[in-house]
Amino acid sequence: MDFKREYLKELLKRYEQNFDITENYVLDGETYPAYAWFYSFNEKYVLRKEAQLWAVKAYEHVIFMTEDFFNGEKLQKISETIEKVVEPVLVRKNNKYPEKDHMCSYITFIVVTDHNPDEETKRKIKKFNYDRGYLFNFRGHSEGRLAVISMDSGNVYTNRNGRELRNTLQNAFSA
Repeated sequence: MDFKREYLKELLKRYEQNFDITENYVLDGETYPAYAWFYSFNEKYVLRKEAQLWAVKAYEHVIFMTEDFFNGEKLQKISETIEKVVEPVLVRKNNKYPEKDHMCSYITFIVVTDHNPDEETKRKIKKFNYDRGYLFNFRGHSEGRLAVISMDSGNVYTNRNGRELRNTLQNAFSA
């Protein structure tokens, strides 16, 4: 039995309640098992919608990966993919800045792997950071989140921004 596929299937079931999901997603020639996308819009206005005080748009882009093992080279590849492909294409849509009222875009990579990463890779996962502001943050910012799930142990390793994903990812094991 392929535990990675079963786990990923369960995880996608949990994500499909709030996200639009595309399986076998191709991005820059690379095929990923799944991509999930979420969008939220909030606004405040006075008396009528035409008198808008403020509006904010928030996004989350989640890319799911399956690997036999996860190491520093694969982490470096994720970092390069975020900087050179995901952020320019999915967040800015190949423009200089994100659209008006953009507040935040979370770029999340969830990696399901057969084996625990080594100690050095665990430290690199924990220290992984991506944060980019646009027009001194007047057009919001993008934030990178990373989670690596080991099928060997059931452990979830995240960077600081990805800590809030831990419960969802661990609970998917209990299903």
